Amino acid sequence: MRSRGMLMLVIALVAGLAAVVLATRWMQQQGGEKGRIAVANAEIELGGRISPEMVRMVDWPQGSVPAGAFTEASKLEGRVVTVALQRGEPLIESRLAPIGTKGGLSAVVPEGKRAMTVRVNDVVGVAGFALPGNYVDVMVNTQEDGGQRNERDRTISKIVLERILVLAVAQEADRDSTKPKVVNAVTLELSPMQAEMLDLARSVGTLSLVLRNQTDPNAVATAGITKSELLGQARPQPEPAKAAAANPPKVRRTAPRAPAPTVVVAAPVAPGNCVEVIRGLSKVNECF
Repeated sequence: MRSRGMLMLVIALVAGLAAVVLATRWMQQQGGEKGRIAVANAEIELGGRISPEMVRMVDWPQGSVPAGAFTEASKLEGRVVTVALQRGEPLIESRLAPIGTKGGLSAVVPEGKRAMTVRVNDVVGVAGFALPGNYVDVMVNTQEDGGQRNERDRTISKIVLERILVLAVAQEADRDSTKPKVVNAVTLELSPMQAEMLDLARSVGTLSLVLRNQTDPNAVATAGITKSELLGQARPQPEPAKAAAANPPKVRRTAPRAPAPTVVVAAPVAPGNCVEVIRGLSKVNECF
């Protein structure tokens, strides 16, 4: 009985070893040949410069090596990353700034774009939810040009810029953060024309950031809203004198009247020979 138990134990051990060998061989066949590529050895923040201790070489299946991966760690020294990288992520060319780029936020700004900072508070900055990597609209509250000087309903709010990328809040540019951060400055990515518009907008009124869905690319053209429209009031009508001066009455031109027709009156007919006839007590004149 005891020998039979030992036999069963030996058979179980042999079957287990065979299963391990077969599984290992199958995994090797699935993985194929392996190569070595460079991965991040630590977390690298956006715009960070790569140093030798930030890189390590690891084995990677040859058939699934990412395009642009590096097989030599020495080629990565001094390069700047354009996205935040986590430990173990492959270092590839598309995530790096061009050779010679200095570290910092300037490495993240695409060609043809500009970075501009605006002052915000807990309200303007959407309670700290405007984080790096989010998109916002910029709205300005100002006064309309024209109209009477003492009008108080000339205040207008208007969205002047749409889908603007937030590059950094204060001095932080980490796009992986989701925790709200109430700061006093936000850096936005703009085209040169948008930078001019933003500079003018903050000089003529107060700015507000409007957080939008990151996957919504559609722009919406709005005319803005005034105080009178907000309160459901009609716009003030101009005074009668000014209205008359602005819109003088039109003079109606008529064709000249035709002269009245001349009425010809026939002259009375001259009487002919008359004879006085006496009949009894009456006397009658008869002309012929």
